[in-house]
Amino acid sequence: MVDTEPGGHRPPGRAGLRMRDMVGAILVLLVIVGVLASVTQSCSFDPGGPDVGPENAPTVDVSAKLGDAARSVTYPVRQPATPEGWRANSSSTSGVGTGAEANSVVRVGWVTPGGRYVQLSQSGGTAADVLDTETGESGRPTGTAEAGGVTWDVHTSRRDEVAWVTTLDGTVTLVTGNGTEDEFRTLAEATLDASPLVS
Repeated sequence: MVDTEPGGHRPPGRAGLRMRDMVGAILVLLVIVGVLASVTQSCSFDPGGPDVGPENAPTVDVSAKLGDAARSVTYPVRQPATPEGWRANSSSTSGVGTGAEANSVVRVGWVTPGGRYVQLSQSGGTAADVLDTETGESGRPTGTAEAGGVTWDVHTSRRDEVAWVTTLDGTVTLVTGNGTEDEFRTLAEATLDASPLVS
């Protein structure tokens, strides 16, 4: 049985819809699209990955973090004076090595004006343990680099990054990241120029 409207008339089918009905439906859709556009206007799609530009990075108080570290570890920790425009955006401390050789590694990372990342790791552990912790299975020696009159051993690292490592006053010092060679050298030399923080 076919339902009918009061008075015995059937409701109009799709073919019987008037132009006014279609215009009304389009207007409703436009309102919905407008609301969605206004809500998502600050969003963007970037198939190349996240933007790590300096203006988007969080900020870390390097003096506070390394000062705290210097008071809690038994090896000398240095605070490099980085160039203007470098933004410290990460810091952490974790264990390195096992058994009697267990120690810690203190890290601070910076985003450079070019949007690249460089990290300084300092540890009282052995160079082998620090390299294993900081570069993982990707770490392989590839040569040496000179910075500040010191020879740094160069290794591959995670995510196609590079690692430079040397020992300063008994502290294994490692620079890693995806920065340029000039940025690595800048951080390496700034670390060499810095005096150990007083614990």
